[in-house]
Amino acid sequence: MAPDTNIKEWTPALAASISASPDATHSVPIEGMTCASCVRRVERAIAAVPGVASATVNLATERAEIRFDGTPDLPAVLGAVSQAGYGVGTEATDLAIEGMTCASCVGRVERALKALPGVTEATVNLATNRARVTHLPAVGVAALIAAVQAAGYGAERIGAEAPADRGDRERAARAAEIRGLARSLGLAALLTLPLVVLEMGAHLSMALHHAIRDSIGFALSWKIQFVLAALVMFVPGLRFQTKGWRALLRGAPDMNSLVAIGTGAAFAYSTVATFAPALLPEGARHVFFEAAAVIVTLILLGRWLEARSKGRTSEAIRRLMGLQPPTARVLRDGQEQEVPAAQ
Repeated sequence: MAPDTNIKEWTPALAASISASPDATHSVPIEGMTCASCVRRVERAIAAVPGVASATVNLATERAEIRFDGTPDLPAVLGAVSQAGYGVGTEATDLAIEGMTCASCVGRVERALKALPGVTEATVNLATNRARVTHLPAVGVAALIAAVQAAGYGAERIGAEAPADRGDRERAARAAEIRGLARSLGLAALLTLPLVVLEMGAHLSMALHHAIRDSIGFALSWKIQFVLAALVMFVPGLRFQTKGWRALLRGAPDMNSLVAIGTGAAFAYSTVATFAPALLPEGARHVFFEAAAVIVTLILLGRWLEARSKGRTSEAIRRLMGLQPPTARVLRDGQEQEVPAAQ
């Protein structure tokens, strides 16, 4: 895929068709060849890799054209070239990933990136929300971003801006996320408390049970619970419903899907019991609105605590990296020179 690939044109179907084309020719840049003997050595090394149908190496262009008769295994080819004593021209791209919440998300993003032809390695860090992708030059950044987006997550290339500017931007985004979760948690807790009092309080206290029955009645109590639970699920808890059902429809359920299914089942059953009780056996006419609301509130509490913890971890890592000296002194030809530490 050319580096200038348009994101809108890169679809999951296109990626699948490329990955599933064993007859496609893959071009791999080879470094370190100096003569025809090197060409033969590289060709033999590549041809010995299982699944390789043919390999043609061009000394002038320093590239190897490889055709597979099965699923392309580029990491194995690169390993064979390295063992033969030559290098492979690869690039490393860092991406900022959005939307990851657990180890399952990390694995899903890594698999999506590794499935791209030309990607040799992909490592995702949940604590820093970053991915480092090693790939051939022919793989454009747009294709990497589109692969992550197709998996249901956001991605943005970490550019060459100053580390301080990038750190400030990430810090601001993290603070905004924490504030948003805090607002959602506060609203969910405010709505869940009276709901729990109405339902669970009536079970725990006979006095409250009789008070609800004699004042508003259980039919109206259930309708009030319906309104409160609906507000919890579809205002602060809307993030779980949209992300969860979307992931489920893609065939890649995650933690959000689990929350959406659990709360959705409790809410749907309780709604039927409230507005269409005749559809249920008499002994099964119960409501579980408080269960759906409590689950959403507790998960929001966990997400808020997690975001705060990840923010502190990122700051600690950033401060630790800040201790690295920017330059190093190197002795070359008897002369001491100061060069950037990255070199």
